[in-house]
Amino acid sequence: MGNQKGGLMNEGYMDVLRSIASSEPTPGGGSVAALSLAHAHSLSLMVARLTLAKEQWAEGHDAAKASIELSEPALEEAILLAISDSEAFESVMSAYRLPKETEDEKIQRSEEIRKATIGAALAPLNTASSAQKLLSNLEKQSASCNPNALTDLASASEMALSAAKIASLNVRINLEYIEGEDVDLLTSKINTVVEQSIESANIVSTTVNKRLEW
Repeated sequence: MGNQKGGLMNEGYMDVLRSIASSEPTPGGGSVAALSLAHAHSLSLMVARLTLAKEQWAEGHDAAKASIELSEPALEEAILLAISDSEAFESVMSAYRLPKETEDEKIQRSEEIRKATIGAALAPLNTASSAQKLLSNLEKQSASCNPNALTDLASASEMALSAAKIASLNVRINLEYIEGEDVDLLTSKINTVVEQSIESANIVSTTVNKRLEW
């Protein structure tokens, strides 16, 4: 649905885009992934409410209610994830700025860098995991939602998949520079999340195309 609402591109929204477009390293890809997720949750909520608006879509009401229960808090969480991703990057930079004159300082600095880097990987992993949960929910919603909002639901799916994929890039680039069992575990987790996200997005696409007879 192409319905435009007044004031969409208000100054606050533009401020976010200008911040991303600046020469500062944050907010970067990880935060954009979380913001993409927020848009996906917003679209899912819209589809759910359009489905609940009419009794003729009663078959989809349970799935719509479940979507609202998931996405209302998750939308707020996605904004917090965007913030935490930028904060995690700043923590890594702060760790690199620690003194390294003595052996003790070098050891302490290395430990702090590793800890901060793991934190910087966890932030986008949380974004990707949330996106995967949304995609799983969209599978159910796609089968019975208001048919007039099917392309909006498909858009939510594509946005959520993009969020998962973008977030995975940020997980992997952070893990690139450290080693250990925890790194292997996080790598395995993000790989699984992306695989599951792709699978769910494909199911949503198939269902939407079938219902629209495309």
